[in-house]
Amino acid sequence: MGKKAVAIANLDVEQLIQMLNEALAEEWLAYYQYWIGARLLEGPMRSEIEPELLLHATEELGHAVLVVDRIIQLGGTPILNPNKWIEYAKCAYEEPIDPYVEEILKQNLEGERCAIQRYQDITAFTEGKDYATNQMAKTILNDEIEHEHDIEDFLVDLNRLREDIKKIRL
Repeated sequence: MGKKAVAIANLDVEQLIQMLNEALAEEWLAYYQYWIGARLLEGPMRSEIEPELLLHATEELGHAVLVVDRIIQLGGTPILNPNKWIEYAKCAYEEPIDPYVEEILKQNLEGERCAIQRYQDITAFTEGKDYATNQMAKTILNDEIEHEHDIEDFLVDLNRLREDIKKIRL
């Protein structure tokens, strides 16, 4: 981190780097969860949901780039070994054992809600103390909120489809 940036940062930089490494691990796991889930997906609306999950995966990868760049700017070392991702991540990675669209969406929804909390925590920790990290965290937070909304919309649509089919059967 630049000397002036260190001088004006009124926070524990090592703690922030730890938080960012945890976020980095979670972003990689989220990327993979979206990517593999999109590949395995089965069920109604698959053709609409798959491209959205792949888009989310790409955005999670973009978040990882932002986070790793910030860790380096802060003078830290990003997680170098993928075997450490599970150890660092506070958000759970759920194997997509059941490829049914609703189950995949529910798993991703839990991940997004955890990510929202992660970036709220980073935003609160850096508020008024580290403007660059704060702005980055807010940008990612907005993306994660949008992802949550997208998934919730798909779940509502699936439920509506289920209800419409029940009506037809009656």
